[in-house]
Amino acid sequence: MNQATDEYDVIVLGAGPVGENLADRTRAAGLSTVIVEHELVGGECSYWACIPSKALLRPVLARAEARHVPGLRQAVDGPLVAADVLAHRDEEVGDWKDDGQISWLESVGIDLVRGHGRLVGPRRVAVTPAVGPDGADGADASGGEERILTARHAVAVCTGTGAALPDLPGIAEVRPWTSREATSSGTVPKRLIIIGGGVVASEMATAWNGLGSRVTVLVRGSGLLGRIEPFAGELVAETLKEAGVEIRTGTSVKGLARPGGADGPVTVTLESGERLEADEVLFATGRTPHTADLGLETVGLEPGGWLTVDETCRVRDVTDGWLYAAGDVNRKALLTHQGKYQARIAGAAIGARARGAGRLDTGRWGEYATTADEAAVPQVVFTDPEVAAVGLTAEQAEAEGRNIRVVDYDMGHVEGAVLYADGYRGRARMVVDLDRGHPIGVTFVGPGVSELLHSATVAVAGEVPIERLWHAVPSFPTISEVWLRLLETYRG
Repeated sequence: MNQATDEYDVIVLGAGPVGENLADRTRAAGLSTVIVEHELVGGECSYWACIPSKALLRPVLARAEARHVPGLRQAVDGPLVAADVLAHRDEEVGDWKDDGQISWLESVGIDLVRGHGRLVGPRRVAVTPAVGPDGADGADASGGEERILTARHAVAVCTGTGAALPDLPGIAEVRPWTSREATSSGTVPKRLIIIGGGVVASEMATAWNGLGSRVTVLVRGSGLLGRIEPFAGELVAETLKEAGVEIRTGTSVKGLARPGGADGPVTVTLESGERLEADEVLFATGRTPHTADLGLETVGLEPGGWLTVDETCRVRDVTDGWLYAAGDVNRKALLTHQGKYQARIAGAAIGARARGAGRLDTGRWGEYATTADEAAVPQVVFTDPEVAAVGLTAEQAEAEGRNIRVVDYDMGHVEGAVLYADGYRGRARMVVDLDRGHPIGVTFVGPGVSELLHSATVAVAGEVPIERLWHAVPSFPTISEVWLRLLETYRG
């Protein structure tokens, strides 16, 4: 096979938000940069995760909130127009075309090579041409040849993760939904079974129930959203049940079948022997890294696993420190915004090292350290009610041996919440490290709380002392007055 060889300062594998941000930072540092991508530029978040899921959820949540506002209840009593919601979702993802993203790459001087990239030794990447998203040859100017790219300074793996499917009898034949199908389906299934109890399961139960599906959620554990404060999952489950969703906890699946073929219903067999039937079944049971076919073995690493990195996202156990991994593949925090944060720091570190900078500031909260991945990870779950959390839960803090005080407050007692919605249901929790005198975790649950989260993130990441927070005066009458109530409760 003929080969074309190209040399860049930096090669980025994966053109999702993480890869784009890292490439943007290295290009801004004056380094020639190329991105290799075999699917759509913009990645999972733009086309099959964050953007389409929130486009599906927004009408559902807006209607739910409107039903608690006097004067609006009667106006929103009818069902959502599912066709309009799906059409808006399609518009938000650009009808699964990446022209706009490619234009941005061109505008900042980042090259794109379409195809599957894999390492073939230190600083070397072989790209196998792929079919472009429009069906055309995606090999760019290589004319269909394999292309060898060489990096002068760094290769960054930003390939993300895919849905993890369990090894169950019949799963291959059934071809169940994963998060991709759940966010891109062009029709509303009459009956949907969701297996899992995390963020994807909770959000998709909210979305598809709101669009008209009869939803059943099967949770192996004791409840929803097990990694957040317990009251969060309890409040979300309560609202889902009131909306008609059936939630079964402590339930395991033994097998699946689609007896009538591809267009027939799915039968889900439980460990108890009970059989359930649905038109589609969604597995929301975790993620697995896209590292199986990256050629990691050619640089002394095990293929298929998570990549272990240092504070700058440089992969450990690789000679000369030229390999980086940012985003989901390093398993530090599987969230788009945290991956972008890592990408900014990694890109800056690559640039600094390329220009011969001395020892980088990689200490806690240093310029080149991803400290927030351990201390201040924010997350929003777009359910009814919304869940917004940052930092440690009380259980996590206790497991670390911290001397803490937990402060809870009923958000329905805040005047701004009373005005926001009749019968406002929500709860706030602040976890304070008594030895350090600042919050290390904050959780809000309730309608509209997602916009409160950044204030909590600033308080946690900034390690703002409780006594200083007392001087941060929230406006009246807003939901943000919950901060005042938490502080008043803390002071007693």
